[in-house]
Amino acid sequence: MTSSQGRKDFLSILDLASELGEILARAALFKSERHRGILRPTLAGKNLAMVFEKSSTRTRTSFEVAMNDLGGHALYLSSRDLQLGRGETIADTARVLSRFVDAICYRAFHHADVTELAKWASVPVINALDDREHPCQVVADLLTMSERWNGVLRGHRIAWVGDGNNVLHSLLLGAAAVGLDLVAATPENYRPKPDVVAAAETLARSTGAHLTFTTDPKEAVLSADALYTDVWVSMGDEAEEAARLAAFAGYQVNDALLRLAKPDAFVLHDLPAHRGQEITDSVLDGAQSAAWDQAENRLHAQKAILEHLLLPRPRRGVPRRGGSPTRSGSSRARP
Repeated sequence: MTSSQGRKDFLSILDLASELGEILARAALFKSERHRGILRPTLAGKNLAMVFEKSSTRTRTSFEVAMNDLGGHALYLSSRDLQLGRGETIADTARVLSRFVDAICYRAFHHADVTELAKWASVPVINALDDREHPCQVVADLLTMSERWNGVLRGHRIAWVGDGNNVLHSLLLGAAAVGLDLVAATPENYRPKPDVVAAAETLARSTGAHLTFTTDPKEAVLSADALYTDVWVSMGDEAEEAARLAAFAGYQVNDALLRLAKPDAFVLHDLPAHRGQEITDSVLDGAQSAAWDQAENRLHAQKAILEHLLLPRPRRGVPRRGGSPTRSGSSRARP
């Protein structure tokens, strides 16, 4: 979403759909360089405010380390510690934070609150998860799939098994944007939102992606190149736990279901996992699990997203000149 101030936000995969290829390529470069001990301080002097209403392991850590590796600084701001927790409006919070920092990421219960923050902020806003989408997660997912398929996403088939939730919403849009075929198996009453499906199908018509929906997990995984599942009871859904566990019986990703996919298929899970519910230990810890690469790739995806939003466009996609690569542990020269 481009704001009235002319900046770009990342509230939905749709906001950067046409730029995903560039972002994924940059993320892959960041990963390669970090594994070789190379850091590029392209965001030296930049500050990121991280406003979190929900607990987090991967999102918080990856954003903090990403900003550190890029020479910037991240501030963790729990909503309980901010004046938000005492009734200050989101609009006022956005206007104040915009005077202090260069970007804001917001992990929220409600999508409407994320869009409200973006409306009033004068710096880029990143959706770090809400009840509608989890776009940063899906950038990391696409990076993981690209690695496994030698850089080729188009023409492969991924099966989603489980809830039609925020992760599936972003995955539908991401798959459609890159030409990846996706079949989603969800219980009838837990399908993805119709407006998200409509947006994904519109995008898919321009890329040739095929999006299919079913209630049968076995049908979904037949000939799939990858399987993806998520928890059945997300944060905020605890009151529905009993009903959800009953509805999702039969949707577990286990060895029997995995055998229906292609022999070299791999399994994705955005974590944390409820082991023994949506996925078994033998699959999550098995040789076909890509969940740990997927988790690591949150770091490299966050770097690419942050740089994409905070650097002038002419400098995106190539190493920034004027700042020599530095080795991990060494002092960083400012660009």
